Amino acid sequence: MNLEKKALPLAVVVMGVSGCGKSSVGERVAAQNGMPFLEGDQLHPVANVEKMAKGIPLTDDDRLPWLDRIGAEIKTAQRASQGLVISCSALKKSYRDRLRQAAGGRLAFVFLEGSRDLLLSRMQGRQGHFMPASLLDSQLQTLEPPTDEASVVTVAIDMSLDDMVALACEGLRGATVKGGFHAG
Repeated sequence: MNLEKKALPLAVVVMGVSGCGKSSVGERVAAQNGMPFLEGDQLHPVANVEKMAKGIPLTDDDRLPWLDRIGAEIKTAQRASQGLVISCSALKKSYRDRLRQAAGGRLAFVFLEGSRDLLLSRMQGRQGHFMPASLLDSQLQTLEPPTDEASVVTVAIDMSLDDMVALACEGLRGATVKGGFHAG
């Protein structure tokens, strides 16, 4: 009898401040690897969206229920034996650790980083998003870059979407099996 625990499918969080391209990169990484994509912003409580739309930065207390909803989605995907790519700012190490715990450690991050000027330009150019460009500086101040954290792929955003996705997938590559990435 094989008593070895079945490896849980790996979830991937595409992270970074607003305007870095989390949704665009996440959708493409998911599609290229046969995994579902979930837009993490859709999991924000209505009160959070309203607060951000008014230009009011979120607090840790605002973010924790949202992070727990993201963690629950990751667990659900793992229980269904499928991987998941999800967008989430994951600005602080404590937030990433909370997600790692929810995922039982079977989680990787793609950190999209870029200059303030490039991020601001992207935010000012997009239509229909609740997050105003005025909150960029608050997000940059809150950001604790995932330097020296395990299972993090860092991708600069000053290149084409195709190149960003290729670098993200290359960084995540390792042992892959049906249903998504698995930690090696």
